[in-house]
Amino acid sequence: MMKAIFVSILATLLVPFAPLAQTPGTAERQKVRTVSIPISILTKDELRQGQAEEFIQADRLIVKEDRDDQTILSIRSVVDAPLAIAVLIQEDLSSSFNLQISDLKKFIRGLPRGSRVLVAYLRGGNLQIRQRFTDDLDKAAESLRIVSSSASMAPRNPFDSVVDALNRFDALPAGRRAILLISDGLDVSSGVADSTPGQSLDLERAISRAQRRSVAVFSFYNPASLTEGGASRLTLNGQGSLAKLSDETGGRAFFQGSVAPISFDRFFRDLSLLLNRQFLLSYLSTHMNRGYHRVEVLSTNPSVKIEHPRGYYYR
Repeated sequence: MMKAIFVSILATLLVPFAPLAQTPGTAERQKVRTVSIPISILTKDELRQGQAEEFIQADRLIVKEDRDDQTILSIRSVVDAPLAIAVLIQEDLSSSFNLQISDLKKFIRGLPRGSRVLVAYLRGGNLQIRQRFTDDLDKAAESLRIVSSSASMAPRNPFDSVVDALNRFDALPAGRRAILLISDGLDVSSGVADSTPGQSLDLERAISRAQRRSVAVFSFYNPASLTEGGASRLTLNGQGSLAKLSDETGGRAFFQGSVAPISFDRFFRDLSLLLNRQFLLSYLSTHMNRGYHRVEVLSTNPSVKIEHPRGYYYR
């Protein structure tokens, strides 16, 4: 059933795109470069109901970079672009997280065939790899373990370990890439008073690296040693950082108020929907200047919503 859904989508999306216009007598072709980003195509009803529809009429897609129309080269589906996902778990999460491990195992085992999974824990200042990227989903699921919930194991922030995990994607073939980060999102590397999203240099670095590698970061908020007490300021800072990381990279942040959710089941249903409707979009960028470029992907069908990175840095 899922394969039939995506064939219907691609039949709508993969229309011939006109090449860049060449004027007679032009001595040199316009300089362009190829950009690839992950996008998720859903209907507004699917987002409200959390359930996949059998068919999406996406109509025509439009890509704008810095407000200028760009030429789409290809849109690769779940079938054509297998998923590589890194599951990152903060070591000092509240002990209630351990009740979610069975659902996390179920999520990993339910990923599309051919997916590659990495499992790692954010422990102190290091990324502890429990399972390197593997397409053996059972092996990846069984590598999960309970967290210590000890404040002594807390990372100074989760984002430097996200950068470390992003480097692990470099050895993989091209395809759809994602991170699932389960964390409180709090960066206290410069002190508790300076833990707002706008003050975290490691958060900005993680966003930049994820954008350059076309990795969508999905995040689940779960209290940890510093946020378990429900301090509203720290919770808001952590959740704001996770939201910024996910929004800027084409993922989504999942919260349930300021407390640990009783179950991640709803989060996993919504995440599975987003991943099953995820594509790898490649287009020609006409902007050769280095720096930040804002990206917008639109559908001519107003009932369709497209989630994608807000932009990227070209260096």
